[in-house]
Amino acid sequence: MQVSKLNIFFSSMIKWIIICILVGGIVGSATALFLISLDLVTLWRSDHIWIVNFLPFIGLAIGLAYYYYGEESKKGNNLIIETHQNAETVSYSKPIPFIMAPLVFFSTLLTHVGGGSAGREGTAVQMGGAIADQLTRLFKLNTTERKTILIIGISAGFAAVFGTPMAGAIFALEIMSFKKIKWADVIPSIITAYGAHHICLAWQVKHTIYSISSIPTLSFTNLSWTMVAGLIFGLAAFVFIYFGKLFEGIFFKIKFAPLRPFIGGIVIALFIVLFNSTQYIGLGIPQIIDAFVHPAGHYDFLIKILLTAFTLGAGFKGGEVTPLFFIGATLGNILIWFIPLPMALLAGMGFVAVFAGATNCIIASIVLGIELFGLSSGIFVGLACIMAYFTSGMTGIYSAQLKMGLKYDLYNFIKRSARL
Repeated sequence: MQVSKLNIFFSSMIKWIIICILVGGIVGSATALFLISLDLVTLWRSDHIWIVNFLPFIGLAIGLAYYYYGEESKKGNNLIIETHQNAETVSYSKPIPFIMAPLVFFSTLLTHVGGGSAGREGTAVQMGGAIADQLTRLFKLNTTERKTILIIGISAGFAAVFGTPMAGAIFALEIMSFKKIKWADVIPSIITAYGAHHICLAWQVKHTIYSISSIPTLSFTNLSWTMVAGLIFGLAAFVFIYFGKLFEGIFFKIKFAPLRPFIGGIVIALFIVLFNSTQYIGLGIPQIIDAFVHPAGHYDFLIKILLTAFTLGAGFKGGEVTPLFFIGATLGNILIWFIPLPMALLAGMGFVAVFAGATNCIIASIVLGIELFGLSSGIFVGLACIMAYFTSGMTGIYSAQLKMGLKYDLYNFIKRSARL
């Protein structure tokens, strides 16, 4: 009996090592190709800015592609989360359509080449989930094992796209509802995240380096100001979520879905042409880097909120996370007007705290901050993330997320207490 159990254990371990290597290698390589391609189209757009005039037609092409070939894939990240949550039900028993991966890959590149304001993590996560789920039948995985492979697909995509493997592993676990995660999910998620990250690096992909040069002393005053900043970052996340749902609802009234990004593209192109400004389109990484060292524009964060929410609400593809970094960094930058903390620290806190508030992934956000900015900033980053998490409202950018966590427990406790 003992020998039989050992054989099962070792065969299972070998199977999962193979799966982790396959998912890490394939998703890491796919993400590397995506990042290289994204850099090329961004550079090309900068040299041929006239292309923004064709954004409506680019939007129409994206809309038609999803209308005819990707009806199931249009939910994006939410489809992967829902599949994980409902893996036991018949309607979610078939694999996530593989076409999701190439569709979101090319649609994101088209969004960026045309000047849409979007991110890149959504693309990497969707590619990771779609690619990983194809192995479910190949390895004859049961429902529980399928949930694990979806987690490692997400961890691989997030880790590779940002160069933050530990944050990627935790993000995948946390977004699927941390309370329901089993210990058997944790190790494969970490292994795959690190594998995908190093595969991406092996393809000579370079990630953006951010630094916080000055860390103040730990004092009651400084920590109090950090909490004030975190509260503001949480409100910014709330505003982003609000406008995202608002614009999505407005565009949903257009019955023929491919027309949504066409009409949205007209508005975005007019904005770029009329204001003669390109600093708010695409990823906005140069502006994020600049926010750590130079004063930002007074309304940069708000314009990025509106433009990104509008772009994604109209049906363009990409992600929210890098724009959230932009919003947080530029907002943190201007808080130096009345918060006596270093500019770079405020930008760094905003960078991850707005992400924490919008995604409800508080642990991943803190780890992300430490991986990007170093352990010395951990207390300030962590406190800002906690405040943003609790002040960003009861929803998030991923509508399929289960409402579970410290925020929801506290809300339910207050609600029950009010009834007594």
